[in-house]
Amino acid sequence: MKVKKLSWLVGIALLLALFILNLSWGSVKIPYLSVWNILTGQEGEKPSWEYIVLHYRLPKAIAAILVGIALSVSGALMQTLFRNPMAESYVLGISAGAGLGVALVLLGGTVVPAVLTSYLTSNYTLLLVAILGSFVLLLFILAVSNKVRNSITVLLVGLMFGSFANAIIALLTYFSQADQLKKYVVWMAGSLGNLTPEMLVLFGIVVSIGVLMALLLIRRLDALLLGDDYAVSLGINVKQTRNWLIITASLLAGGATAFVGPIAFIGLAVPHIVRMLWKKNTHRTLLLGCMFLGSIIMLLCDMLTQIGSSTVLPINAITALFGAPIVVVLLFKYRIL
Repeated sequence: MKVKKLSWLVGIALLLALFILNLSWGSVKIPYLSVWNILTGQEGEKPSWEYIVLHYRLPKAIAAILVGIALSVSGALMQTLFRNPMAESYVLGISAGAGLGVALVLLGGTVVPAVLTSYLTSNYTLLLVAILGSFVLLLFILAVSNKVRNSITVLLVGLMFGSFANAIIALLTYFSQADQLKKYVVWMAGSLGNLTPEMLVLFGIVVSIGVLMALLLIRRLDALLLGDDYAVSLGINVKQTRNWLIITASLLAGGATAFVGPIAFIGLAVPHIVRMLWKKNTHRTLLLGCMFLGSIIMLLCDMLTQIGSSTVLPINAITALFGAPIVVVLLFKYRIL
């Protein structure tokens, strides 16, 4: 029990340390004490430092935490839902579905009347279509998973649906205009630093709702691990539970993709790292661990995007460097190769 409490305390301390370090790190180095003074409302040494911390780095750090929570929890839910260690919004095509929804809005100028374009390309509309896109694609994948028992087949079907969505995006890209294409490319690059305070608040609300829904499903998730028959014997409505899992996972993954663009591998890698560190089979430990570790890893990845240059690297490049080796390890561990 003491070891368990100590591990959580270490996790909290590490998260706080990385949060402060993230606010200090960048092309302009700001002393840690100055960062702390700014956060606590004390007068900063330089007005420029206060502006950098409060108007750029603080929203970016909060966005990193929210993305880490959303993608990690979503990945854990889908791995339980499909009983597939390789399940994740990016690998199973959920992010591609969100991208297709955004592409239909941003690149659909040839089929959408020009008078509607300004209304359809608002940030709130992009959020809605990204969530709907991920939700529709996950419905297709779940329909297939109910017909087959082989998890590898489900994985391959998810990849095919993702490829199909990417093919439609490619066609829309080919027929789009330069200004439309630029908007979509900027969105696809992924960025934690483009959120306004209003968007950040909305993102926080979306993630909070998704996490609350996930926590309310903990008992049902634990039962599903032992099979549908066991869950039914406990009085759990398996079909209803799956529907709620679909809604929750789509809300988290689609919401994160809508606000910051597609971020790969976080949802796949983090749940497995949590299982290795805590060695618990309960979803209470898994989901809480995913929230902590997902936040820590995203803060670390965000810091690594700013190493060695004043130019910020794409966040997707760093998360791929982190997650891709873990995917290879999982392929061998579960004898998928």
